[in-house]
Amino acid sequence: MSPDPKESAQKPVIIVGGGLAGLVAAFELSQRNVPTLILDQENEKTLGGQAFWSLGGIFMVDSSYQRRVGIKDSRELAMRDWFSSARFDREKEDYWPRKWAEAYVNFATDEMEDYVKARGMGFLMNVGWAERGDGRADGHGNSVPRFHLTWGTGPEVVRVFREPVLEGVKKGIVEIKYRHMVDELIVDEKTGAAIGVRGRILEPDDSDRGQKSSRTVVGEFEIHGASVLVSSGGIGGNIEAVKAAWPVDRLGPTPKKFVIGVPAHVDGRMIGITEKAGGNIVNRDRMWHYTEGLSNFDPIWPLHGIRVLPAPSSLWLDATGKRLPPQLFPGTDTLATLEYLGTTGYDYSWFILDQTIIAREFALSGSEQNPDLTNKSIWQFLTTRIFGKKGTPNVQAFQKQGEDFVVRDNLEDLVKGMNELVQPTGGVALDYKQIKEVVEARDAQMDNSFSKDAQAMLIHNARNYWPDKRGRVAPPHKLLDPSHGPLIAVRMNILTRKTLGGLETNLQSNVMRADGSPFPGLYAAGEAAGFGGGGVHGYSALEGTFLGGCIFSGRAAGRAMADEVLDQPAVSKL
Repeated sequence: MSPDPKESAQKPVIIVGGGLAGLVAAFELSQRNVPTLILDQENEKTLGGQAFWSLGGIFMVDSSYQRRVGIKDSRELAMRDWFSSARFDREKEDYWPRKWAEAYVNFATDEMEDYVKARGMGFLMNVGWAERGDGRADGHGNSVPRFHLTWGTGPEVVRVFREPVLEGVKKGIVEIKYRHMVDELIVDEKTGAAIGVRGRILEPDDSDRGQKSSRTVVGEFEIHGASVLVSSGGIGGNIEAVKAAWPVDRLGPTPKKFVIGVPAHVDGRMIGITEKAGGNIVNRDRMWHYTEGLSNFDPIWPLHGIRVLPAPSSLWLDATGKRLPPQLFPGTDTLATLEYLGTTGYDYSWFILDQTIIAREFALSGSEQNPDLTNKSIWQFLTTRIFGKKGTPNVQAFQKQGEDFVVRDNLEDLVKGMNELVQPTGGVALDYKQIKEVVEARDAQMDNSFSKDAQAMLIHNARNYWPDKRGRVAPPHKLLDPSHGPLIAVRMNILTRKTLGGLETNLQSNVMRADGSPFPGLYAAGEAAGFGGGGVHGYSALEGTFLGGCIFSGRAAGRAMADEVLDQPAVSKL
């Protein structure tokens, strides 16, 4: 039984968490003049959450941008790619994730482009090809490029929803209370509906966005509302929570060392609080962490890590010096690579590459690592990415200052430097002759435009996509060719990032109870809900689907809560 609409109309909808999903929901509510209250434990600088730090990739299907560069995509192809990657295999826990997956692909095909463009979002012309696949037509991966890079990166994704929400604040429709940390959901004993929240007020803290803030308590609060949305993010900033959920049976022993891909406030508290109130969590063992993490030499949050977004040319070795098997090449299959590295007994691996490859193929994830894109500078974009021969300034800075980089003029000295780097942490001493054999075997496959080597095939295939050939994938060449030097080795660490499981929700983002019934008045969106349903990605994602999942699930929640409060469905609109 839902709250009485007449009574609820006098109370605001409460949104716990001012990240992207919460902002999208607040935007939808404000468009229908529904009073809305956003509570966030951080200060006003953090509005937009971790989406601000993202590269801004959006997964879209058969978009105008794809058609412009000659990509033939379709709903059917994308649906096959999604379900082949997700590998849904749990009858009960995957019931709603399956429905969300189908709904999301349909949204990405029919409405996403128009919906975000209507807010003012634009994209680069060249569509990126992330998660290039495991080598099987019916296996994991994107069959075609679908990673649409927002012109302005994460801050722009946040801006187009933040600005109308702040306009709602000026009009008195939306209120935002910062430094309010929710500890409990209030549930009506008679109706079983979520009717409010309780928590603590934290002392004022002027920390910059992303920095760890004070948890000193200066007061308490209790707020009642028409309904409650949990949009507080996942567990990626909470190492202990990541370790507790780590699926040892699939991914091997829990890594001893992580670098952290999200700020400390991404702590997962609200997921447990919602479970305690009666919300159902599913697929909590599914997670998405990257294997190409760098320790940030200029960190913003504790153990701050940066992900390398590689194109396919770097030679990837495990900690013992063995080449990773096909199809575990850079940029192809994140989860399978994570699973494989778990079998090695070590939590790091190596890229071996050269100056030509790093200049063309190394991109760093994050808005702050891509000032040309974030600041919308066409000049910087052209001079550093398209015509530059050294890589972006941020890549160059990591090459010079990053603790994971070794740069040498010859292979023997490179291997020596790699051993010196890992020796203090008990890493494996590599054998130069072994590494030399691996590199020379790879190089021997680069004399022709055809090859028996699967990675060489991947490189040639990637360059058949003309945007990759022009600006993303280096021409095939031998690593030991001095004209492409110096040689570079990069230690790659495990980087925490996304929670793929979460609060189970139906297609209206209404949280489900363990018995399969909807929890009246309680909604969840974004990463807290596994980006929809409690795990829309299944076991493995296709990239560009995290921001998109926040947008889609936040939109569903905002519209459903508005329908509930107003007791009438909205007229369909973008």
